Amino acid sequence: MGTLLTVDELRPLPIFAKLGDDQLAQLLEAGEAVATEPGTELFTEGLPAEQWWVLVEGAIALSRRVGQREEVVARMDVPGRWAGGFRAWDDHGTYLATGRVVEPGRVLRVPSESLRALTDEWFPLGGHLITGVFHTARSIDATARQHGALVTLGTLAAGLAHELNNPAAAATRSVDEVQVLAGQVLDSLRDLAVAGITADQYTALDALRTDLRPPATPLSALDHADLEQELGLWLSGRDVADPWRLASALVPAGADAAWCARVADVVGPGAALTPAFAWVARTAQVGLVLREAGEAVRRISTLVNAVRSYSQVDRAATQDVDLVDGIESTLVVLGHKLRDGVTVVRDYADDVPKIAAYPGELNQVWTNLVDNAVDAMEGAGTLTITTRLDGDHVVVAVADTGPGIAPEVAARVFEAFFTTKDVGKGTGLGLDIAQRIVVERHLGTIEVDSGPRGRGTVMRVRLPVRRPD
Repeated sequence: MGTLLTVDELRPLPIFAKLGDDQLAQLLEAGEAVATEPGTELFTEGLPAEQWWVLVEGAIALSRRVGQREEVVARMDVPGRWAGGFRAWDDHGTYLATGRVVEPGRVLRVPSESLRALTDEWFPLGGHLITGVFHTARSIDATARQHGALVTLGTLAAGLAHELNNPAAAATRSVDEVQVLAGQVLDSLRDLAVAGITADQYTALDALRTDLRPPATPLSALDHADLEQELGLWLSGRDVADPWRLASALVPAGADAAWCARVADVVGPGAALTPAFAWVARTAQVGLVLREAGEAVRRISTLVNAVRSYSQVDRAATQDVDLVDGIESTLVVLGHKLRDGVTVVRDYADDVPKIAAYPGELNQVWTNLVDNAVDAMEGAGTLTITTRLDGDHVVVAVADTGPGIAPEVAARVFEAFFTTKDVGKGTGLGLDIAQRIVVERHLGTIEVDSGPRGRGTVMRVRLPVRRPD
């Protein structure tokens, strides 16, 4: 601790009026005195409030970011005034302003963890009350700021929590599916053993499994259905159990009738045929589900980084982005909403170049537009995604075959916090934020085109290939 600060110097401060000398000594032991010089930044707005700062002498200016400017909003120049320490009672507490020294002096700095321990020891009820106040204040502040011009960290966190729901749910479902499929793989192996398959046969079967390659380009819905029909009939004709379910799993893995014939040549027409196909099918499904889980986890990381970039504009950097990659990633993450009843039509122009953009933020926009379109169709219809080069801009259109949007609703879709969805539904990323990402961050435009009711809705995003400085 040194000699920079003593109990006698703390005792006159109003904030410590009710503390005894032993308590003041404990406080000094838990913290440390810091000599301050003008221009020194003690704490930064938005960062975790992991330290409690008590002014002993001198002066500190408190400033906040307002748009692109930093403005002084308050001044700590009376001994005993304090700032920070919020993580003593709120795990998400951040500094509400940036503190810079304007007059030399001293402060007492105490870690939030130590502050909480001391308050719990001296006044347990007070600790509970303060925690409750913080939680209540956070809730009230989040509601009040919906009507303000500033987007706070709490609002961004809430939006992120909603938007993370899709990839997090996808990862959870994938884990559950893998557990089921792993049991089925083991059952198939047991059945192969019971059927008397030899080591050489198993080795040959495994080689055939590794020969499978998913189609380089996704099959059309018609081609996929035709191939499933062909495999289902082939399997059924050879008395393979559950032929249609196996066919639906083998087609995405790249199997065809010729490959199935090779399997039959290896294991023979006997009892081993059903578990052989079941083992390959389930193993292929495990790989597919694990890839989906990996994509979901990567998307979570991308979303977190994108929101961090959005909240710290000056630290973000543009990249050369392939828009189709981001759109396809979004379709994978939202795949659970597209499997039943939704036909996805991809109309990607070959001449669309990479553009200078913030990829994570654009992925948020695609997620919102696709999710809105699927919800508008109530899970059944055609989702058409189009990319086109238009001069020095790229246009991305997301169209649905839903009932369309009423004019009075279309006029408000870009208003902050306006939504037509029930609580708990959607991505949590309103079209107002999507508009900010497109317009303010990428200098593009976003518009809604909804004709007469029943015609569907088209959302068009127009982005410059190269953003001007």
